[in-house]
Amino acid sequence: MDPQPEATGQPLSSDEIGLIHAWWRAANYLSVGQIYLLDNPLLREPLKMDHVKPRLLGHWGTTPGLNFLYVHLNRVIKARGLNALFIAGPGHGAPGVVANTWLEGTYSEVYPAIGPDEDGLRQLFRQFSFPGGIPSHASPDTPGSIHEGGELGYSLLHAFGAAFDNPDLIVACVVGDGEAETGPLATSWHSNKFLNPATDGAVLPILHLNGYKIASPTVLARISHTELDALFRGYGYLPIFVDGEEPDAMHRAIAAALDDAVDRIHAIQKAARDGGVTTRPLWPMIVLRSLKGWTGPKIVDGQKSEGFWRAHQVPFTMDKPEHLGLLEEWMRSYHPEELFDDGGRLRPEIAALAPRGDRRMSANPHANGGALMRPLRLPDFASYAVPVVHPGESDGEATQVMGTFLRDVVRENAQARNFRVFGPDETASNRLQTIFEATDRSWDAETIADDVHLDPSGRVMEVLSEHCCQGWLEGYLLTGRHGLFSLL
Repeated sequence: MDPQPEATGQPLSSDEIGLIHAWWRAANYLSVGQIYLLDNPLLREPLKMDHVKPRLLGHWGTTPGLNFLYVHLNRVIKARGLNALFIAGPGHGAPGVVANTWLEGTYSEVYPAIGPDEDGLRQLFRQFSFPGGIPSHASPDTPGSIHEGGELGYSLLHAFGAAFDNPDLIVACVVGDGEAETGPLATSWHSNKFLNPATDGAVLPILHLNGYKIASPTVLARISHTELDALFRGYGYLPIFVDGEEPDAMHRAIAAALDDAVDRIHAIQKAARDGGVTTRPLWPMIVLRSLKGWTGPKIVDGQKSEGFWRAHQVPFTMDKPEHLGLLEEWMRSYHPEELFDDGGRLRPEIAALAPRGDRRMSANPHANGGALMRPLRLPDFASYAVPVVHPGESDGEATQVMGTFLRDVVRENAQARNFRVFGPDETASNRLQTIFEATDRSWDAETIADDVHLDPSGRVMEVLSEHCCQGWLEGYLLTGRHGLFSLL
């Protein structure tokens, strides 16, 4: 099924683009500041070496692309009232994720010492990748994040785990093109064969093609458009391509792409939920091709930086006197005086771009599973004891008994839909097959007449990849549900 909905999004006006671009500049400015600065957060005075961190750690290359996507996701969330999560797969994109949570106000709500003003901004910069501060990747203490930046390869699995049994949730998952070369991520594209559009939420994968890993090209950035398109259509996705580097055109293109993707998601869900369509859909995804280190220095020490692997981490160190001027020129190119008021607060017309309350991706309750978790209804385990009147007279298998217990757990929690079993094709071999009296294997791909225990609404998640099972389970648990990993 390839639904062709009528586009409901409207082209962006020049004023809207101006505000969105201002947010993007602010997020980029904050990202650079976190990597480089200890003080003088708004450049109220000429930059000095005393304002710069003695040791620079962090990753710039992927960050402007993450910031670009974040502000545009905020636009579509506000326009359509979406319930959305943001997962940043690129390993060390934390400067951008943290910057956007501070711009949304959530960071200061969670950490009042880091307020929404100039002093808070100073503290935000000072703590990043600094002793006693926060890591250089999106760690568990980052508001709205359920994916730790060092778990390279698991972002899409976490996204699908979060979407299972959350029918109104859209999980926007940015997949780095370096991350896409890992085994777990390469396998995880097949998660769409286990997603039921009638009862689950949706995942919007966004492949971020910026071309390079630490010091070499990425595979997916160096194959042809035709081959890349065919690859993802073969995986069961409809890729929507956004490609360029000129900001005005890119703002318009990504806005149209997101509107198209959300229209298609809603059409798929409506067909399944209202029309009873059971054919596996062609889910949309976005392929964003942008520059590595976009908006950063183009040339450093006579060598290419923007659009090349040299922008992957810290584009330049501060071991040369002329680099101080380069840093100041770079940061002032975002014009912070236009973005922040005299007190260091984000100007209200820019701040108004953020969704309200828990519609902010950084405040979405699904990213704080403990707030949503409800206890499982569990039968009395003692009633499953195997009677042993005389030693050696009774036959019994611990795992078979456990299978009966799990069958009843599924039945007790069928209405809540908050429990699943995950394992690499070993439910039966582990002697847990009694569970199939209460549920089937989750399966949204093709079935034939001889198949047994396959159903889109099944509660047992089986695929041979242990990475997939583990990643799905993590995403499911981190968004407040319960599960069991079956592997013996």
